[in-house]
Amino acid sequence: MVLMLGLGLLVGAIMALTGAGGGILAVPLLIFGAGLGLSQAAPIGLLAVGISAALGAALGLKAGVVRYKAALLMAATGMLLAPAGVWLGGLIDNRWLSVLFAFILLIVAYRTFRQAGTDEANSGVKDDPALPCIRSSDTGRFIWTTRCARALAVSGTVAGLLSGLLGVGGGFVIVPALKRSTDLAMQSIVATSLAVIALVSISGVSSSALAGSLNWDAAMPFTGGALAGMLAGRRVSVYLAGPQLQKGFAGVSGMVAIGMIVKSLA
Repeated sequence: MVLMLGLGLLVGAIMALTGAGGGILAVPLLIFGAGLGLSQAAPIGLLAVGISAALGAALGLKAGVVRYKAALLMAATGMLLAPAGVWLGGLIDNRWLSVLFAFILLIVAYRTFRQAGTDEANSGVKDDPALPCIRSSDTGRFIWTTRCARALAVSGTVAGLLSGLLGVGGGFVIVPALKRSTDLAMQSIVATSLAVIALVSISGVSSSALAGSLNWDAAMPFTGGALAGMLAGRRVSVYLAGPQLQKGFAGVSGMVAIGMIVKSLA
C-alpha cells in the first residue's frame, strides 16, 4: 500500500509539472515500480489519471479557462471508443501491448523534446483564419462549423481508443490536437484536455471494472497518492515548469520506453 501511494504521488506530481500528457508515465511506473503486467496496470493508471485530471479540470472551470462544449464533444466520441480499447487490450498479447505502449511513449518523448520552449512563445491568441476552430471576436466563443466539429471529434476518438487500450489519459493526443486545430491559449488547452481525460476515463475504468480487471486494493492508494501529488505539484509548478523541465520529462520518457521494449522482448 505504501509503495502504491508513493508511486501515485510521483504520477500526480509529474502531471502537475508537465501538463496533461504527463499521465502517460503512470502505467510504466506501475510496471517497473510495482511489478504489474500492462493489462493489470492499465486500468489502475487510467483511474488515477482520470481522477487527477478531474481535479485539474475543476480548477480550470473555476478559473473559466475550460472550453466545456469542445471538451464534451471530444469526450463523447472518446467514451464510445474506450470500451473497444479495453476489449482489444484483452485480445492482444501482453508483450506486444507493452511494445506498442513503448513505441507511443517514444513518440511522446520526441515531440515533447522538440516542442520544449515553444509553448510560451505560442501561448497568446493565434490569429489564423485557416484554423478549423476559431473564436468570435465578439463573444470569445468558438464559431462552430462542420470542419471544427470533425477535427475535435476525430482527436477525441483516437484518445478514447488509446485510453481503453493502454490505460493512458490521452492528453498527448488531445493537447497537440487542440494546439493544431484551435486558437486557444495554452492554459485553456491544458484545462480543456484535462476535462476530456476525466470524462473519457469514466468509460474506460467502468469497462475494466465490469470486466473484473481492476484491482481496487492497488488502485485506491495509487489514486489517492496521485491526487495528493497533483495538489502538491501545482504549488511548485510555477517555480519549476519550463523548457528544461519538459526536456527532462522527454528524456525520462524515452529511457522508460526503451526499458519497456527491452523488458518485453527479453
